[in-house]
Amino acid sequence: MSIQFLLRLLVLCVLLLQAQGGYQRWKKLQSRQSCGKHIKIDLCQHQCEYDQECQANNICCSAFCGNICMNVL
Repeated sequence: MSIQFLLRLLVLCVLLLQAQGGYQRWKKLQSRQSCGKHIKIDLCQHQCEYDQECQANNICCSAFCGNICMNVL
């Protein structure tokens, strides 16, 4: 492989990462923890992307229906 090909591939990867929200957003989505508890289907109505979107004592965690707000207590 030539150096020019590898450089173009690197630039393409960086551009695609930026188009999808950047490294920080990707890292947050990768580190999203599983809810751990058995959840009820009615909790799936409270979709979230960040912990700040949830009410007090709730966190945004990953479940079978997407990311939801769930009580930590």
